[in-house]
Amino acid sequence: MTMRDEFDGFSIHLLQDEDNDFVAHFVELPNVSASGSTAEEVLSELKEAWEAIKESYRKHNEAIPVAPARKEYSGQFNVRIDKRDHRALAIEAAQAGLSLNALIAQKLHQAVISQRESDTDTAI
Repeated sequence: MTMRDEFDGFSIHLLQDEDNDFVAHFVELPNVSASGSTAEEVLSELKEAWEAIKESYRKHNEAIPVAPARKEYSGQFNVRIDKRDHRALAIEAAQAGLSLNALIAQKLHQAVISQRESDTDTAI
């Protein structure tokens, strides 16, 4: 079982503060957090907090949040942008011999890859 499995697919950001205490929170739900004197302690506290939060959702008949990593995606979404940007991108796509959709998909893919490579935070 991986750390993500223990936390229902949510990513954990774990850091040590200036007082050498550990702090952890869900990357996707920053308000779900815990602190402790060791990494093991803080992760145990975070697990307890998450279980208590899920119990509260159940008690109130509310849907428990689902981690983005566990959701299904269609690969389609609409984005509204400034009309000048739309025009510039359409021109760039035409010059590259691509559809506007293909150009945008390519640019988004490059941005996602670049972000992954530059991400220096610890996510468990």
